[in-house]
Amino acid sequence: MALRITGLGEEIASVTGLPWHLPLEEWPEDPVLAEKRGISRHVVRLVRASSDPDAVVYAVKETVSEFANREYVILRQLSQLGAPCVEQVAVVEGRTDAQGEELPCAIVTRFLPYSLPYRVLLSGAVTANEITTMATALAFLLVRLHLLGFWWGDCSLSNTLFRRDAEGFAAYLVDAETGEFQKSLSDGQREHDLEIVHFNVAAELEDLALSGVLYPGMDPVRAAEAVIRRYRRLWAALKEPQLLDPKDRHAVESAMRQLHDLGFAVEEVSVTIDGNTQMLSFVPKLVAAGYHTQRLRELMGLETEELQAKRLLASFDRYRARENTAGLSIHIMAKQWLGEVFEKVISRVPDHMRGRVERAQMFHEILENRWYLSEKAGHDVGLEVATDNYCAEILPSRRDSGVDIVLGLSLIHISEPTRPLYISYAVFCLK
Repeated sequence: MALRITGLGEEIASVTGLPWHLPLEEWPEDPVLAEKRGISRHVVRLVRASSDPDAVVYAVKETVSEFANREYVILRQLSQLGAPCVEQVAVVEGRTDAQGEELPCAIVTRFLPYSLPYRVLLSGAVTANEITTMATALAFLLVRLHLLGFWWGDCSLSNTLFRRDAEGFAAYLVDAETGEFQKSLSDGQREHDLEIVHFNVAAELEDLALSGVLYPGMDPVRAAEAVIRRYRRLWAALKEPQLLDPKDRHAVESAMRQLHDLGFAVEEVSVTIDGNTQMLSFVPKLVAAGYHTQRLRELMGLETEELQAKRLLASFDRYRARENTAGLSIHIMAKQWLGEVFEKVISRVPDHMRGRVERAQMFHEILENRWYLSEKAGHDVGLEVATDNYCAEILPSRRDSGVDIVLGLSLIHISEPTRPLYISYAVFCLK
């Protein structure tokens, strides 16, 4: 039986060199990568493309050929549609061991940088705000998939990775084995997915509770219900008619802006007069996620998460209002902000500490640190002071890019005094 590897051309060389003659559970695994693996019903290993510690990390999963090929195609379709998911790399078939015995087929995906599994996030001293934003991120992911006509079939915390996104999280699909595309999902199919996610999330959190590592006072069933409530609110805002006052000349503009604030670009809407109430009926017909991400990409070429983009754009808008006295175009001002603000801040980070936190996330956290330090000092301390303080006091204990057990930092908000407070908790991160 000949080894067959089908996948992305630029990745084939790296994948070919992996020990395919060994069962996956016998692969030598770097212990700092082992902590990064989530729970799976399959055998999964995280491996580097080479011995270089900075080499690309792949996730390899053993399964049957039919499922591997199907998942590869689905992940490719999702990626082409811009869905938040891991990137497919290859399907490996025809594996045999040294005795010629057949080994399971494998699917290879690119590991998502700066991501953390839910067990890592929820096993530390997380805050109530972080739990809320994780629930919102999972609900937002499911809404995005359903808008694309994708039925997941196994939505769960275990099949999701989370990346920090400004003050919240962004959720990514990592297992599409059970999913399928439809021209459009029926309400019954969406409800089926919601039933699955409700059961899975409650069971996964109950497992953490029994292990004694779940956030104190957190009820697994209520937490699972929170995901469903957030999903329904998002779906209603995007798909259900809104009745607007026809006398308000800015009503439609305001409704569009609300969708933008949720992170959705509006490609087509329907506005009609409701026969019963004579109110304007506003119905979004075509929406696409990533409004702020796309705007930032077009202006500056930066690739970020949605909330990060929103925060960076807010910084740019303030800069533009303050500095654009000569009436320069928005694109020229964007180039100036990129060099004079964003890159200037990032360049102050010592070389040996770069890469610990993703650049856009770091910029957001430095802005938060500036606000905190300014509140404490009673005046604006400026970005340079805030950056230097961040590098000295906060960044040494952060390593979102890796899987060592280190002291991380979390941001919570307290009522007195009204400023953010950084507290430590244990996280697993990449070297």
